[in-house]
Amino acid sequence: MTQFVQRTAGTQPAEAPRKETKSVDSTASYTLAEPGGAVRPARRRPRHQEQQMPDHLPTVTQFASPDLIHAIVYGGRDQGDDPRWPESGAPDADTYRRWCGHMCGFACLRMALLARTGTAPTLFELLDGARRYGAYTEDEDTGTIRGMIYAPAAVYAATELGLQADVHPELSMPDLLDLLDAGRLVMASVHKEIRRPDRPAPGKGGHLVLVTHRQGDTLHFRNPSGDSDRTRTARLHTATFAGFFAGRGMSLD
Repeated sequence: MTQFVQRTAGTQPAEAPRKETKSVDSTASYTLAEPGGAVRPARRRPRHQEQQMPDHLPTVTQFASPDLIHAIVYGGRDQGDDPRWPESGAPDADTYRRWCGHMCGFACLRMALLARTGTAPTLFELLDGARRYGAYTEDEDTGTIRGMIYAPAAVYAATELGLQADVHPELSMPDLLDLLDAGRLVMASVHKEIRRPDRPAPGKGGHLVLVTHRQGDTLHFRNPSGDSDRTRTARLHTATFAGFFAGRGMSLD
């Protein structure tokens, strides 16, 4: 199956609005092309020996206090009521409150950097950098935010963070496995309820997880909004994962 990859040729950052925004994993983003870039068919990667990513790799959550996630996502707790919010790098508590529910992509990006280099900026430093490249947009009239927009986010990751980042607007499960076997980390678009895999998937896409490796038909991934240790450092059979997977994402190396 052919997959299409947005290559991250070097570009200059675009001006981005500085007002806060709200939205994650915008489907429309996959049609954007960065200046000077081109969409072309990706070469099929050879299948290598399955890559192993240690399960002790730090798990980064989009909420500063992992033990509060269940109360936030299912118990109605104010997501800004988090005593550890300064650890996110947010300039103040109100900014943290507005953004923390929409930081899954940056949590994935931060984990990828920790896996590859051992160091990473804070979530809000990553957010500020990505916004300079237009990875979030905001409607001036309504304040509606669209993002993370993959193409400019990938350019930011390549230009500023030194990661090879490819956008995959069409990503089948076999192609995802090929990327993992080639040693790539994959930010995959899934439904947020993947943290409850024993229930029918209510949809696909809208949330990002970092798929780190596989063992046979079992995918290992980190979920920035997992509400328990087991769902933050998670593993699922490919067939179960596919029920939540939107068939798009971004691979990193």
